Amino acid sequence: MSPFAEILAVATITILAVISPGPDFAMVTRNSYLYGRRTGLLCALGIGLGVQVHVAYTMFGVSLLIAHAHQLLTVIKLLGAAYLIWIGLQTLRNRTALSVDTSAAPAMSGAASLRMGFLTNALNPKTTLFVVSTYTQVVNVHTPLPVQFGYGLFMSITHWAWFSVVAWCFGSATLRAAMLRRQRLLDKLIGSTLCGLGVALGVSNLG
Repeated sequence: MSPFAEILAVATITILAVISPGPDFAMVTRNSYLYGRRTGLLCALGIGLGVQVHVAYTMFGVSLLIAHAHQLLTVIKLLGAAYLIWIGLQTLRNRTALSVDTSAAPAMSGAASLRMGFLTNALNPKTTLFVVSTYTQVVNVHTPLPVQFGYGLFMSITHWAWFSVVAWCFGSATLRAAMLRRQRLLDKLIGSTLCGLGVALGVSNLG
């Protein structure tokens, strides 16, 4: 594969992987409509940083261990599933009536939102498989190391940029006001979605 074709393949795979609905999308949507644009943007940043966890162990050869140690991938899968279900249940149990007026509404701290985004992505074995398969099946072994690190940076930036757009949209005052008028319904929908994603992840066969 030529260098240009490799770059095009990595870019295409990354963009398709990012825009596919999944836990990251559900988490950013949840935080943006419940707590506002700033919280959603920090969650998006956390997701972008979480991608670097997968890139790091792939670049340092741990992907070979993951590829052959199915028990390790299973542990990652179950931790990710449990985390999604836990957040989903917290959303379903939410009884706090929120307002677009951030001065009167309870808020999630920046650190908590950043951490939530980070953990959602870092514990997502689907991202593990996406990053590992991209590096092992698309990236040439002779590709210079700085270029390989550049691919990893592109993956993170793409995640951050896309989910920042999602946060910006769902965190707008007008849309938030409309969504918060139906907060209980949306809490049930998003909470059920997160729980469903967690269960589906937990019983999926990733090997």
